[in-house]
Formats: sequence, structure tokens, C-alpha cells
Amino acid sequence: MVTNFISETAKIGKNASIWHFAYIGDHAELGDNVSIGSLAQIDYHAKIGDNTRIGGLVNISPFTKIGKNVFISPNVTLSNDPYPPSKKMIGIIIEDNVIIGGGAAIKAGIRIGKNSVIGMGAVVTKDVADNTVVVGNPARPKYTREEYDKKQKEWENS
Repeated sequence: MVTNFISETAKIGKNASIWHFAYIGDHAELGDNVSIGSLAQIDYHAKIGDNTRIGGLVNISPFTKIGKNVFISPNVTLSNDPYPPSKKMIGIIIEDNVIIGGGAAIKAGIRIGKNSVIGMGAVVTKDVADNTVVVGNPARPKYTREEYDKKQKEWENS
């Protein structure tokens, strides 16, 4: 039998899909049409906006706020403590229409601006401006979201 742990205090929006063995913590909020992958952990007081897709093995730290229409690839880690181990935790703010590539790690307290892209495997230690693509370790700006979208279309049409 496949089981998930969904806290009784969590709020789950309409048409949400939660895959195998996911964890949804106390007072977490999932918007409408949210998809949570297998083995994902959505910790307490995290908020996820409508139409957001979270891949498998993603760790969403407490107090994190994720906007609408966000795509988070598998195996992404959103940390909760900029100076571990500490008694004080802080979440991450991910604004609307952000894409985060697989295996990325994002430091606690960071803000990811609207329409930004985090490349796969990137280690984000500083805020990311709106409409910016960042890659590498540490993550640095590579190009604009407009250039990213153009590359994506070229790839899909090739």
C-alpha cells in the first residue's frame, strides 16, 4: 500500500496531485492544480501557489513561499538554515513563473525573482533578479529569460 503523510493542518487546493511517499507538513498550503512528486518533502508553513509542479525528491524547507506557475525539477534542495546548525530558520521566496533545474541547491533566505531560471546543479547563494538565468557554483547570471525561451524553442523545433 502506498502512503503519504499529509498533516491534518495542511491546506490542499483543488485538483492537487500528490505522488507516492510525499510528506506535507503542518500548516503547509498547496494551491490549486499543484503537483507534488514522489518522495518530496513540503515542510511546515511552506506555501505553494497555483499551477506549480514540484518534482520527486525535492525538499521544500519551512517558511518557504513559492509563487504560481513554478516548475521545480527533481532532486532540488531549498535549505532552511544559512548557518547550520542554528536555532533560527528562514525560508526562501520563489516568485511566479520560475524554473529550477534538477539538483539545484538554494541557500536559505534567498529571493528568486519572477520569470527567472536556475540551471541544473546550480548552487544559489545570492538573490536572483527578475528575468535572469543563473548557472554554476556559485550561481552567476548567464543570460536573460528571453534568451532562454528562444533557446528552448530552437531546441524543441530542431
